[in-house]
Amino acid sequence: MQYWKQMKTQIEKDSFRNVMDMRANLGGFAASLANKDVWVMNVVPVTESSKLKIIYDRGLIGTLHDWCESFSTYPRTYDLLHAWLVFSEIEKQSCSLEDLLIEMDRMLRPFGFVIIRDKVPVINYVRMFLTALKWDLWSSEVEPKVDALSSGEERVLIVRKKLWKDDDEIS
Repeated sequence: MQYWKQMKTQIEKDSFRNVMDMRANLGGFAASLANKDVWVMNVVPVTESSKLKIIYDRGLIGTLHDWCESFSTYPRTYDLLHAWLVFSEIEKQSCSLEDLLIEMDRMLRPFGFVIIRDKVPVINYVRMFLTALKWDLWSSEVEPKVDALSSGEERVLIVRKKLWKDDDEIS
């Protein structure tokens, strides 16, 4: 998997336990993690509900969700969020990209990773909020391999959530 190759210097064998594919399509991201010891939640947009049956048929876990709303994470948070064209899709629905970023931050554990694959203007917009979210730009923007599921010009941005702490408490 291409993402793992880019992240291998930072991740250890047990770096990820809970992973979420925020726009699972047919469960390909989860299937690519089959040889890893992870639990993957596949989230299918409500507008594409017929794909959930395919995810179930593949023996994977999944749910329907509208990212214009908050996601119930109880009792778990995530070590890795994969967002492929999620921002572009909610932008079409006139929903707030900032609200989605805040929601992602809430769901993500400290030191967790976010892989955002989206169109260049969306990636540039997200980059503006990295400091406010206390997310480190972990890898520079890369161009993904073009395949049948690609949608025009896309880029991949990998970020990592910092542990929030008060600078005054650090000695």
